[in-house]
Amino acid sequence: MCNNNNNSNEECCISEILTVINILQNNAECADACLDTCDRGFLGGSIETFALNTRPVVLYTAFGNGTPWSMPTVKEDVVCGDEGVTCSNVFRVEKVDGCCATFRVLAPNPDTTEAATIPYVTTNSFFTMNLNCVCCIRCLNDTFVEGV
Repeated sequence: MCNNNNNSNEECCISEILTVINILQNNAECADACLDTCDRGFLGGSIETFALNTRPVVLYTAFGNGTPWSMPTVKEDVVCGDEGVTCSNVFRVEKVDGCCATFRVLAPNPDTTEAATIPYVTTNSFFTMNLNCVCCIRCLNDTFVEGV
C-alpha cells in the first residue's frame, strides 16, 4: 500500500499508474481496450485516436486537505502564492523510478483560439516527488502538448 514509507515499487499503486502513463506517452499506442481510467491502455478516447501525447495529471497529498499540489511554471526560486508568481496544478509525468517520479509543469494555453483543442502548453519547470507523499491522482483528458 502507498504512503507507508516503503520504497518498493511493487507496493506503490500511484507509481504503477504513473509508470503506465509514462510508457503510453513514450510509445503513444496500445491495442488494449479498457475503461476510461488513468491506466487505460492507450491515449485518447479510442485506440484509433492519433496525435495525443500526454495524459495530464493532478496530484493530491495527504497534507493538502483536498487542495491539488501546485508548482510554479518557471524555474526561478519562487513560491506559489507570492505576488506575480504563476503556478499550475496540472502536470505531465516524465519519468518514474520506483516510488519517485519527475513531472513537468503544464500551463494553461494563453492562446484562447487554440485552447479548446490544445488546453496546455509546456514549461521548462520540473520537479521530482516521492510518491509515498501522493494520496490521489486525477487524470485529465488526454491531449497534445507541443514540445514534449
